[in-house]
Amino acid sequence: MSRKCSQKKTDLTLTFPYLENNTVRPSQHGAYKETRRHLVVISDEELPVCSRLTKNMALLLRSIARSGVCASRSQFFLCRHVAPMGTTAKDEMTKFWDKNNRLNRPMSPHITIYRWSIPMAMSVTHRGTGVALSGGISLFAMAALVLPGSYPYYLDLIHSLTYGPHFLAFSKFALAFPVAYHTYNGIRHLMWDVGKGFKIPEVYRSGYAVLTLSVLTSIGLACL
Repeated sequence: MSRKCSQKKTDLTLTFPYLENNTVRPSQHGAYKETRRHLVVISDEELPVCSRLTKNMALLLRSIARSGVCASRSQFFLCRHVAPMGTTAKDEMTKFWDKNNRLNRPMSPHITIYRWSIPMAMSVTHRGTGVALSGGISLFAMAALVLPGSYPYYLDLIHSLTYGPHFLAFSKFALAFPVAYHTYNGIRHLMWDVGKGFKIPEVYRSGYAVLTLSVLTSIGLACL
């Protein structure tokens, strides 16, 4: 298919859709006139009006086609990754509880469902000793304010009790262990705060060291 268009007293022959010798092809940056030996770039000012219209229509159609392809691809991927859902929230909840019953899971998960390890047990013990120390010191301070008598009076009262040396040593150990453990494990936590000892083998080694030092310190204080 060919037709003649004129502009500035110049006759150019446009051939579509294939290029032949001495033909003009619309492009994004103007038009190209191809000859057998060389390629000459023609600007938009030199391009005929009909050729510029053809170029604009081609760009518009290409933009619309790309938009349609992107939209179809996005819809395809969205539909591909959609997970099937239950009809109602009640159905999903029923499936959840039925699955737990089938697997013999506790209905209310608690601490007994976990497999205990040294770091986990030491973390719980650290919090327990902290609560015991803060509560014991608070009770001792309130008792010193409310109870009659002085500190030497109650100390002599304890010495006068005839429970035997073993009970006294055990009581001292029970009082000394929370202080020693919380102190050593607190130093361990301070080392973690500066980024030291976070690897699993290091966590276990530091845990065993804290337990050993806490027991030895408590025994030493109980023997005083």
